[in-house]
Amino acid sequence: MAEIKSKIDKNSKIAVLCGGMSSEAEVSRRSGKGCFDALQRLGYKNAELVEVDKNIAQKLKDGKYDYAYNALHGKYGEDGCIQGVLEILKIPYTGCGVMSSAICMNKEYTKRILSTCKDIPMAKSAFVQKGENLEEKTANLKFPVITKPVSEGSSFGMTKVNTRNELQAAYQEAIKYNDDVLIEEFIEGFFVTVGVLEQDGENFATEILEIRPKNEWYDFEAKYTAGMSEFILPARINEELTKRTKDIAVKAHETAGCRGVSRVDFMISNDAIPYVIEINTSPGMTVTSDLPAQAKVMGISYDDLVQIILNGAGLNK
Repeated sequence: MAEIKSKIDKNSKIAVLCGGMSSEAEVSRRSGKGCFDALQRLGYKNAELVEVDKNIAQKLKDGKYDYAYNALHGKYGEDGCIQGVLEILKIPYTGCGVMSSAICMNKEYTKRILSTCKDIPMAKSAFVQKGENLEEKTANLKFPVITKPVSEGSSFGMTKVNTRNELQAAYQEAIKYNDDVLIEEFIEGFFVTVGVLEQDGENFATEILEIRPKNEWYDFEAKYTAGMSEFILPARINEELTKRTKDIAVKAHETAGCRGVSRVDFMISNDAIPYVIEINTSPGMTVTSDLPAQAKVMGISYDDLVQIILNGAGLNK
């Protein structure tokens, strides 16, 4: 890729937002420290790490920041809340805006928005809200299925359900996290993820990361236990499927109203159909995160990736 030039004044005061009030606060701190260190190396000497808590609005006002680099993950950080605070304070920020952040945090509403585009394959599903009849809502689904809370990450509350007799117990596990539960037909295949970035007003996909878990599916244990998953980059798929998956990732990003950066997760079925599972609007930026690894394969260093994402904030000013 061509040299990544800064679109932001190097003397700008930049708040790198990290930590926060979600279960992913510690990962966010690691993402934030990585981004802060990169900004220092890039020459942004007025960048500051800012720990997000309930007093964040006052911290931002007192700090008189020119820009915010959002390295938050989870609740309040990628659901539109911090984005709303920044909009009110008129501080340009990196990544997705209020609307797309709120939509993509909710798996059901993401599916509803993406379903307006006939070129984005998605698994058949049922949405079950508190008080609704589970059997009636899922009557047309074929088993096995996956039950998942609509607004939870890291596979919390998710269960693979092989028979209808197991459904009630899986549903009860999911509602420990959210009253609303998404139940999707299980796709036999393998998991891949694709980053989407913006450069000079054009969205483009990163290389595709293929993940092969040693468990039956990509569950919490497979995600967070060393050695429980094999990571293949770039993915072992043919050129035609690679292009189609990247095109769908960009289309999903745009259809959901995302901007700057996202990461789109897929299940590629055994008959080579890339089904969109969800969109992550604030991908991890730790040294072991997916997005930096995907960018690196394309010749984009970690520092250049941080610069690309920061440049997006300049478009919002």
